[in-house]
Amino acid sequence: MHLQANTRSDDRRPTKVRVRNLMNKKPVSMFLSAAMVLSAAVYGFGQAAPSHHSFTVSGKRFLLDGQPYQIISGEMHYPRVPRAYWRDRFRKARAMGLNTITTYVFWNLHEPRPGVYDFAGQNDIAEYIREAQQEGLNVILRPGPYVCAEWELGGYPSWLLKDRSLVLRSQDPKYTAAVERWFTRLAKEITPLLLRNGGPIIAVQVENEYGSFGDDHAYVEGLKKLIEKTGMAPDVLYTADGPEEIPKGSLPELPAVINFGTGEAKNSFAVLDSLRPDGPHMSGEYWAGWFDHWGEKHHQTNGANEAAELEWMLSQGYSVSMYMFHGGTSFGWMNGANSNGTNYEPDTTSYDYDAPLDERGTPRQKYFLFRDVIARVTGHPAAEVPPPLPVKEFPLTAGTESASLWSNLPKPVESDALLTMEDMDQSYGYVLYRTRLEAGTGGELNIEGLHDYAQVYLDQKLMGALDRRLATSQLKLPAIAGPATLDILVENSGRVNFTKVIRGERKGITGKVTVAGKEPKHWQIFPLPMDNVGQLHYVLEPCEGPCFKRTTLVASIADTYVDTTALHKGEVWINQRPLGRFWSIGPQHTLLVPAPWLHRGLNEIVFFDLLSEPSQPLKTTDKPIFDRALAHRE
Repeated sequence: MHLQANTRSDDRRPTKVRVRNLMNKKPVSMFLSAAMVLSAAVYGFGQAAPSHHSFTVSGKRFLLDGQPYQIISGEMHYPRVPRAYWRDRFRKARAMGLNTITTYVFWNLHEPRPGVYDFAGQNDIAEYIREAQQEGLNVILRPGPYVCAEWELGGYPSWLLKDRSLVLRSQDPKYTAAVERWFTRLAKEITPLLLRNGGPIIAVQVENEYGSFGDDHAYVEGLKKLIEKTGMAPDVLYTADGPEEIPKGSLPELPAVINFGTGEAKNSFAVLDSLRPDGPHMSGEYWAGWFDHWGEKHHQTNGANEAAELEWMLSQGYSVSMYMFHGGTSFGWMNGANSNGTNYEPDTTSYDYDAPLDERGTPRQKYFLFRDVIARVTGHPAAEVPPPLPVKEFPLTAGTESASLWSNLPKPVESDALLTMEDMDQSYGYVLYRTRLEAGTGGELNIEGLHDYAQVYLDQKLMGALDRRLATSQLKLPAIAGPATLDILVENSGRVNFTKVIRGERKGITGKVTVAGKEPKHWQIFPLPMDNVGQLHYVLEPCEGPCFKRTTLVASIADTYVDTTALHKGEVWINQRPLGRFWSIGPQHTLLVPAPWLHRGLNEIVFFDLLSEPSQPLKTTDKPIFDRALAHRE
């Protein structure tokens, strides 16, 4: 059985400079209005940009066709928004006053196995860029290859970790060769969409916040040359870092933009001005919200403060890209995690981010605050906001089928050594380690290198759970009267996406297992990628423990949420498409079901719960459920 989804404490941002100062407003700079009008003329709705247009840097300003141009952008990621909703989100971006969309490119989506590429459907980044252009938006592309983004392994495909000698984000020839092959293929999608070729891509980022990781300028220079070699380079290449990290992560010949959060704009731009007095002034990421970790509170930020700061930046003539404009959802298994080498903080499936558009694309109060600011500064009237998309509660049928994990195991790999997921060419899901214990065995079970969450069983009876997040790696096993089967069921809870921890972020058990100080000598290892939950053997019987449950939802075409408050820990699928993870520790207690993924009438819902109970009343709701929100970021 194959059970795989398709699909920043020390986190990514707190490692960066956070200088705070009181904001004070200045007179509005008026040059942007003409630039916005020019942008609308160049990129009218449904019109392609002629190939003779140019986008360049002149001192502290960007120039579009030789005229001053202020970038007002928002980040939005194509895999986090259902394809059918891309245009809706682009239109809402335009209505807020944005003239540009910024996006990463996610390598692990497009090359799930070496040499196997996927640019279809939800992964059609070229179509995403074309639709942005058709809706009157320019595009800033951030191809990485490392992207961070609270995304699984920072966008790297997990198969890179199979070779333990390969060093990510380095000049290791094995790594750079893989990147070159990937960029060469990606260029086929991207090059036709550069501004000079009639597309909307005005700028491309080199690497991503590298100054927060290292200071190997030759490595960054190599990536710059590779982007140029493959044909993906527009007239403007740039780097992005925290202000204090610019000397480590930037290249002297390229513009450097800065990333920072609420309250940091004035001091951050002062640092940029001291380091790059003759370069363009832009915030490559203005953090208009924050993300959630499992076991923490849901984050909300102060939209009024952010709007005031946005107004100050725009009034200076600075360019801005807010992160995020719309966060969306890290569907399936694609959430990342933070780690400083000792801790582990997995991210939730929801990437709501308290962004101007909420998880399902509905404008919240800060959207209108930002919209008013942009219209006021630019002198360009705000466009009408598209109507909200429908959301409903839907009934579920009464009957529920079940499939015990124990009855649906695939053929195991026999091994004397413990293997990781990567050793078995597995990216996501679970792995089950099984061995036999002799009579009289008991005492302390110790797991070295648990990545990330394990439930331990003796003869399929749960003994306890171990959690990398809590740094637990030991539990007491009772002495057994006769031979018994030891099972260790391990979940990949999301690969770390920030810090040098990424270089060893393999999943499963990465060290050794001992029971009372002794290592078991032989293992059966069951890879459980969970990629075909529709083909399990379901029965009309109650099921407890690690079980799959299947039922049906009766729907019209509208968004809804699956309410997971009755569940414990696991995953949900709709029509065999993975929605994401649930965990009773919160803060997330619903999973978004987008209308385009539903059929009229009956829809199949499957959920896998590590702690299934005979009766678990699943239901839907028309509102997301989060724990009470924090008033500020951590």
